[in-house]
Amino acid sequence: MSTALLIIDIQNDYFPGGKFELWDPFPALETTERILWRFREENRPVFHVQHVSGSGAAFFLPETDGVKIHPRLNPLAGERVIIKHTPNSFFGTDLLAELRKNSVTELMVCGMMTQMCVDTTVRAARDFGFSVTLISDACAAKDLEWKNRTIPADTVQAIYFASLSGSFAQIMTGAEYLDRPAVSC
Repeated sequence: MSTALLIIDIQNDYFPGGKFELWDPFPALETTERILWRFREENRPVFHVQHVSGSGAAFFLPETDGVKIHPRLNPLAGERVIIKHTPNSFFGTDLLAELRKNSVTELMVCGMMTQMCVDTTVRAARDFGFSVTLISDACAAKDLEWKNRTIPADTVQAIYFASLSGSFAQIMTGAEYLDRPAVSC
């Protein structure tokens, strides 16, 4: 079984000064960074997903600083960058073909936004037969509005993790993952 790290949309527009700031994105960035370094040390496959919006969108606009992957996660040579234009990292991209080409059967997922692109991609990955582990503290969300009520981002996160847990993914923290023995290559 081959496991790949899938980092979804950890891009500048989601951070302070960006055009669509998420709630407390730095802990997710820091956890993702630690997991990324573990995958690099173990010489395991890493895939970065980058959302690029079309004209008329409010953020992730082409040729802006906001669309760039956060500099602390800059892809290295050999790490594939998948460009997407919808919430589903598989839709209209070559992600599935790349994972299959690399004999990946399991995905370790980190990313932003939990309630949109992370949720959509995790469900699609499961539909394609991948075993998915979602790192809860390597994800970030935004407050949602529903019927004149604000649902806080931490509640949004909890609801999505509870919904995905079991049927679509195993949910664990970065510390739980990093406490496991390293994979020998």
